[in-house]
Amino acid sequence: MITPFHSSGLSPQDLSNRRQIRVWLLFICFLILAMVVVGGATRLTDSGLSITEWKPIHGAIPPLNMAEWAEEFEKYKQIPQYKLLNEGMTLEEFRGIFWWEWGHRLLGRVIGFVFFIPLVWFWARGQVSTWLKPRLLLAFVLGGLQGAIGWWMVASGLVNRVDVSQYRLAVHLSVAAILFAYLYYLAGVLKRRPELKHDGWNVFGNGLWAAYGIVALVLFQVFLGALVAGLNAGLTFNTWPLMDGQIIPGGLFVMSPWWSNFFENVMMVQFQHRMVAYALVVAVFAQGISLMRENRDGALKRNASWLMVAIILQVGLGIVTLLSMVAMDRALAHQAVALIVLALAIEQVCLLRREKGEALRM
Repeated sequence: MITPFHSSGLSPQDLSNRRQIRVWLLFICFLILAMVVVGGATRLTDSGLSITEWKPIHGAIPPLNMAEWAEEFEKYKQIPQYKLLNEGMTLEEFRGIFWWEWGHRLLGRVIGFVFFIPLVWFWARGQVSTWLKPRLLLAFVLGGLQGAIGWWMVASGLVNRVDVSQYRLAVHLSVAAILFAYLYYLAGVLKRRPELKHDGWNVFGNGLWAAYGIVALVLFQVFLGALVAGLNAGLTFNTWPLMDGQIIPGGLFVMSPWWSNFFENVMMVQFQHRMVAYALVVAVFAQGISLMRENRDGALKRNASWLMVAIILQVGLGIVTLLSMVAMDRALAHQAVALIVLALAIEQVCLLRREKGEALRM
């Protein structure tokens, strides 16, 4: 069945159901944002390998006495990170990194419960529309997969490495961002507004495909940012706007095969993260200025304005993070604002869909 994106035939009960589910989805998005920030802190404090086992249920209980703490510490002593980087670490120092990783995993469990229990409640009460059911199940599966990806990432640093694989870290963060974007989009779909008319179209139709492109570019930039973090590339070339004294530095293709430079060459990884940031600024401002000049909905113009502000803030945070050699407060703010930029880009898609009056299969 094909139903208009902004169907006008919803009952008060249907509207109430949509509002409750929308608030629930937005709360989960907030928890995912918090999860990304805590994950960033875990990375910056080198805490991610402090728990060397994956215990989805039992692992929710931290060590409760000194014997259990000693057992956990002994397991950590067996991995390369301790032997090569942290040999001589005290138990108290180990507890400091343990709590970051434990908190990160606990928050993941909390998100799972906050998703699953209300989902069962809404479903059992008949509050979930038929079109929404498979979409929520897909989100649940993606969330479970994210937990498995997290352990897959950690496992890469337990043997023959002192940190996790940048490839697996990039997958882990990218899936988190995709899940955030998907849930935020569903929340946007559930927000019922009257259909609006407008005069004329810009070069992108009504800008919808350009908005999708901006979302894709933001997600790609999140992936690149994870590569930067995974290779500690932010600790090198700490100048701006020049990089190694040049706009386009030499040494971008020193590795063989050539394609490995995009994922393993510290200089190239940081360079491409910079270049995509500039591309995002251009794309966001090009569409934002176009929307501001036309006779468009006020909500759309406000969102476009906020998106332009957010992208400048994000670039500014990226620069100060680089210049500070990845100070934790600036780096974590940079990660948090990345998801805020993503949310505003998703909202722009939702507003343009409403304006264009497209149909969704429901």
